[in-house]
Amino acid sequence: MKKLSTIKIAIPNKGRLRDPSLELLKAAGYRFRIKERMLYATCSNAGVTLIFLRADDIPLLVASGIVDLGITGQDLVREKNAKIKEILPLELGKCRLCVAVSDNFKYKNPASLDGKRIATSFPNITKSFFKKNRAAIDCLEMSGALEITVGLGLADAIVDIVETGDTLRENKLRVVEDIGTYQTSLIGNAKSALSPEVKQIRRRLEGILIARRYSMLEYNIKKELFKKAETITPGFEAPTVSEIDEAGWCAVKVMVEKKQVIEVMDRLESLGATAILETEIKNCRL
Repeated sequence: MKKLSTIKIAIPNKGRLRDPSLELLKAAGYRFRIKERMLYATCSNAGVTLIFLRADDIPLLVASGIVDLGITGQDLVREKNAKIKEILPLELGKCRLCVAVSDNFKYKNPASLDGKRIATSFPNITKSFFKKNRAAIDCLEMSGALEITVGLGLADAIVDIVETGDTLRENKLRVVEDIGTYQTSLIGNAKSALSPEVKQIRRRLEGILIARRYSMLEYNIKKELFKKAETITPGFEAPTVSEIDEAGWCAVKVMVEKKQVIEVMDRLESLGATAILETEIKNCRL
């Protein structure tokens, strides 16, 4: 595979994906400075240039090869029908794309909206969903403030990204259908996805994502109880077991999902484990 001289990575220039994407790249070891109103930033310690673009333009720019990689939402990739390679889901910006109607709308199924006007920033996904469900809709393409369109009488329903649902409730709307669940991904094209440089970027980011999800748990347990303890802490692959000075005991070191750590510590203590310690993992390669 031909070596790429400089990897160009498209980053959202604003919005909810921008800062988390930059923080992830910095955690993975890429050093750069972002000056106000600059359209790009060059990494001082790697052959990588960050280019700041509209998030919804990124899928097609990656697919065309204008940039090598991009960080953007899976929802935008699907909306643009971009022919890209998903290199790594980044576990950022998780959301649902939903159909929402007013609280007093009598909804049974998608056919209830046949002949109705739907406001959305995702016209292609919306049309495809309702066509699949045999409902002919009038699609009103808009960007931003979709929630107010129903109250103003501009639309009968909306199709929009939902995270908490608070804004919908404030506007007296309710979710009636989930169209899809999406997150942010690192994407590439057929050429760039296979390069050694891109594979290294993937491994760096993957190491940070795993470290964010797991903690290292250490504890001592009687050898006769180890098999029971192992069912509680099977680890990412397998626990590391070491001999200790006290006869009949062993020390265990294992990765545990952070969201489960407290419950796991309780169960280990009930089993008879001692010296149970949680340590933060900053980075890893597995």
